[in-house]
Amino acid sequence: MNLYEQHLDRNAANYAPLTPVAFVERSAEVFGDLPAVVHGARRCSWRATRERSARLAAALAALGVGRGSSVSTMLANTPEMVEAHYAVPALGAVLNTLNTRLDAALIAWQMNHCEAAVLLTDREFAPTTSAALRLLREQHGREVIVVDVCDSEYAGPGERLGAHEYEALLAAHAPLARLQGPRDEWDAIAVSYTSGTTGDPKGVVTHHRGAYLNAVCNAVTWNLPHFPRYLWTLPMFHCNGWCFPWTVAMVAGTHVCLRRVEAQAILEAMRRHGVTHYCAAPIVHNLIIDAPPAWREGIDQPVHGMVAGAAPPAAMIEGMAKIGFRINHVYGLTETYGPAAVAAQQPDWEDRMLAEQTRLVGRQGVRYVLQEGMAVLDPQTMQPMPADGTTMGEIMFRGNIVMKGYLKNPAATDKAFAGGWFHTGDLAVLEPDRYVKIKDRSKDVIISGGENISSIEVEDALYRHPAVLACAVVARPDPKWGETPLAYVETRPDARVTAAELIAHCRGLLAGYKLPREIRFEPIPKTSTGKIQKFQLRERARSAAAIE
Repeated sequence: MNLYEQHLDRNAANYAPLTPVAFVERSAEVFGDLPAVVHGARRCSWRATRERSARLAAALAALGVGRGSSVSTMLANTPEMVEAHYAVPALGAVLNTLNTRLDAALIAWQMNHCEAAVLLTDREFAPTTSAALRLLREQHGREVIVVDVCDSEYAGPGERLGAHEYEALLAAHAPLARLQGPRDEWDAIAVSYTSGTTGDPKGVVTHHRGAYLNAVCNAVTWNLPHFPRYLWTLPMFHCNGWCFPWTVAMVAGTHVCLRRVEAQAILEAMRRHGVTHYCAAPIVHNLIIDAPPAWREGIDQPVHGMVAGAAPPAAMIEGMAKIGFRINHVYGLTETYGPAAVAAQQPDWEDRMLAEQTRLVGRQGVRYVLQEGMAVLDPQTMQPMPADGTTMGEIMFRGNIVMKGYLKNPAATDKAFAGGWFHTGDLAVLEPDRYVKIKDRSKDVIISGGENISSIEVEDALYRHPAVLACAVVARPDPKWGETPLAYVETRPDARVTAAELIAHCRGLLAGYKLPREIRFEPIPKTSTGKIQKFQLRERARSAAAIE
């Protein structure tokens, strides 16, 4: 034992486990009268939000929820979803936010896999939830306690499914004296399921320490001031809203809730509530760009948007700049709590031409300030790739903002952490300024005649055509070349363009061997967060090739 280990022990006075729940307590204590939640006609201060969350925690405890219990939610972006992010972790329990667009079988599978004890569910989703509960009971032999949420802003159909109603349950319990948090900051805070494009989805388990640190990173990365007005365009069920339920609490901001992500509703909320910040996938930003200019009238405050995705189209970044919205591009995965890297903007970038600014901002960039490592490595040798902008490797992370692992899946966990790094599966280059630029998912690279073609590079060229609303490029089996690029395209309303015109457009932006050999004007499957489901398109392309 060295000198500095003698009689200098950790104790209650000098150590507390890191937990983002602490942000809620502080904002209620310091900024209790300021607005915390806006939802239609509903208004709630930070003091009241803290009390409601503490009542929910007390109610859940009375239902048997405790450390290590799982609480599932089937909720829209409503105050109840915000409160669940504060109440469930306060008990040391684990939050499982279900994707509201999933089918009943997958919802039942996920609740069984994480052994959910309680389900909070909105009436709007009653048909799917009811079927899921039946499957959970019949196929998995599991019962859960169901609490119905009757949102004041929802007037549509939907039966009650459980023995408890949310508001009555809160009213029946005195609030906990304090939202305490876990015994150990390594305790699980949430389990979020990957999309399960091959086999069963994986349950990504995150911890209090990582959620705390990433909530702080969000504020630092975005230069987020106190008291922002944050619009919930990003589903809170997706990576726990990238940790923003806790970030907003940290800076005593206002959660502006939104049940439906539609252009007119987004812009109306921005105008009415003075929204300053929001997060969204590229498709949502495109909705804003394409909206009639009259819908943006009256939005006089600066609006900051955060976009995530493998490679946001350059046309989208340029479009947002033209309407005066400032965009920050971040990158990450469910396994890294959402964003873990950012295209950190250097002071001299603003002096560049718009096209060059767009190129710089469109990169995946550099690690978050509290993420310990981000590298482009050879996945076989684990050696770093040179910063030459051409040699491709796999993006990998290490540090406190990386998941605990996959629930009940040690083989997948070990594979993901091989060599002491988290393997993302994303292929990228390291540019001379040491910013990372993604090239593709490992499974999405098209190998044509022995040459690697980045599907993202081809998509970016297509997006530069004004008629293209959405596109996705996948490999099409080819007897001569092995694979060739096949593009699926959705056009903007009232736009007219032919496949030949799009290929001619790409010819001025891409090498000849990278040009799409075929373009299909077909609907593109997407997740509820706007992420294109390329696995469905790959299957579609293979099926078409087999028929031919």
